[in-house]
Amino acid sequence: MKWQGRRQSSNVDDQRGRSSSKRGTGGFNPMLLGPLFKLLFSKVGLVIVGVLLLFSFITGNNPLNFIGNLFLGGNSNNQAVSSTPYQGTEKENEQAAFSATILASTEDVWNDILDNYREPTLVIFTGQVTSACGSASSATGPFYCPGDEKLYLDLSFFQDMENKMNAPGDFAQAYVIAHEVGHHIQNLMGTTDKLDKLRGQVSKTEFNKYSVRLELQADFLAGVWANHSQSMTQMMENGDLEEALNAANAIGDDRLQRQSTGKVVPDSFTHGTSEQRMRWFKKGFETGDISQGDTFSATSL
Repeated sequence: MKWQGRRQSSNVDDQRGRSSSKRGTGGFNPMLLGPLFKLLFSKVGLVIVGVLLLFSFITGNNPLNFIGNLFLGGNSNNQAVSSTPYQGTEKENEQAAFSATILASTEDVWNDILDNYREPTLVIFTGQVTSACGSASSATGPFYCPGDEKLYLDLSFFQDMENKMNAPGDFAQAYVIAHEVGHHIQNLMGTTDKLDKLRGQVSKTEFNKYSVRLELQADFLAGVWANHSQSMTQMMENGDLEEALNAANAIGDDRLQRQSTGKVVPDSFTHGTSEQRMRWFKKGFETGDISQGDTFSATSL
């Protein structure tokens, strides 16, 4: 892909290396109690206390919050804050820049296709992350949370694609991001909400079938993005389409089940077979027409 030097999205929350620990779980340093009390009960300390009480009276804020933040190193959310910025490897930082560039491309495409498009945020994390959909680890893989309209990505997944799934290539990685943005489109259109309402009302097997249709539609929407992005920017090069199709093939339910257990159980599919995922992405890429991606009405997937 010819992505270097292009616009990067500002809708990126880089949480790599960020600690999510709360106060009370190791963030408090008791060694600070002595200096704190010594200061508070000195003449200077009494003046400070008076100023803080006046500040509290005027603003309605608790002065103890200010003292705690000043001496205990917390923030307004009572979380530990690292004083050392995260230093990623050269390759990791390049992948972060790449991801921001692809997100910007999806913004350009979907702002052009949809009226009043609401841009999602991409959260880049390492190890673990907390979203409106709950906590998740790197093992979860990339995901979209409709509760906060954010995409979550641990960049190590790109390495897993290359080493564990045999799905290398920058356009394969772009397909992953575009697929999650596809879920955002479904959320904006109300499709995700309709599916969620079926949860518990139909059998697990039946719900899995709807889930497959949701995922295949996200693949289709990723293909639509690729079509319009290519028309706008000509970023794709020879072999890029094959990289995306190879990635879709690598994450098909049938292939993943066969690799992990040696057998395939179609009733447990939630994302679709390799053939289905490749076909719907390719259909989106070839047509570029969002109206042709109604996987829920399709008689054959």
